[in-house]
Amino acid sequence: MSADTVLAQGQPSPGTRPLIPGQAADGAIPAAAYPVEERDFTFDGFRYTCRVVDRGEPLTEPILVLGGSSQDRNSWVRHEKTLAPLAQMITVDLPGYGTADFLSAEHGLDFLAAAVRHLLSELGVARVNLIGVCFGGAIALRFAQQCPGAVVRLMLTGMTMRIPANYAASMERWAVMIERGETTAIARELAGHFMSPPGTGLVRKHTAVSRLVYQQMVAQDPEQLRKSAEHNSRLMRHDWYRPGPVPAVPSLVVTGEHDTLTTPAMGHEVVAALPPGARYLLIDEADHLAPVERIAEFADLVARFCTDRTLDELPYAHEPSGPAPAVAAAGEAVAP
Repeated sequence: MSADTVLAQGQPSPGTRPLIPGQAADGAIPAAAYPVEERDFTFDGFRYTCRVVDRGEPLTEPILVLGGSSQDRNSWVRHEKTLAPLAQMITVDLPGYGTADFLSAEHGLDFLAAAVRHLLSELGVARVNLIGVCFGGAIALRFAQQCPGAVVRLMLTGMTMRIPANYAASMERWAVMIERGETTAIARELAGHFMSPPGTGLVRKHTAVSRLVYQQMVAQDPEQLRKSAEHNSRLMRHDWYRPGPVPAVPSLVVTGEHDTLTTPAMGHEVVAALPPGARYLLIDEADHLAPVERIAEFADLVARFCTDRTLDELPYAHEPSGPAPAVAAAGEAVAP
């Protein structure tokens, strides 16, 4: 059962099996209103899978979503209701994630960015609206640096510029715990990292999403746990961010206003690393998992950005006021 179903029904997920391509999450998502295709490709010997929803009469360039490491190509089905009418929508399980082949930690973000380039080549897509979320934001930024001509617009959500020492220490501990089969304890810690603690501020669907994060980790099979452990090793062995030119295209950075994982202060650093003119918005009543907590609002924001509609005075988001706050040297964390 997917995140979509959990949020729609308000019940724990018994597993992490993806939706059948084109299947509505709760009977109300018109994913099948447009043709849905899944295609397998092989890059450098590693099989991976993409999901493509294509309306056939695009109003903007294709929308490519690179989700976080705990998300798969089906995690965005509920967003298709808003985005599929606008353009071809592409989601993907890159090598090492979702149902794609296992990818050893010797392959880092450069390899994953090259896999994105391979994906677009195989699909015959020249330029995209690039949406990077969490870990997918790091891949998206690396791809934009390596293939600037392929990016029309760049949107980064729940993104940061570095992995703090305290999170690195947690990953080292989790590696040992995974080997011991201590998934319940890891699941509690991950839920604590992803979700803002009580008292931080109002967060939509906080209980349901917290339960989802916990259930997805607990339900992982041995292969999924193996991929999770290798992902953590990948983060430790490779640059999360590498300074370099970023294409001067319309850019948007988005953070949940109560995000305690990739904080609003971290978002300011991301904006500073982008070309002048990049905008920064905080999504109201959300934390790190804003795309799941406020599905309709997040999809509307993506739609507006990709079609050059105004982002001013939105009822669900606002620009930070005052000078950019300093990022604490300790006590911050970055998304896996």
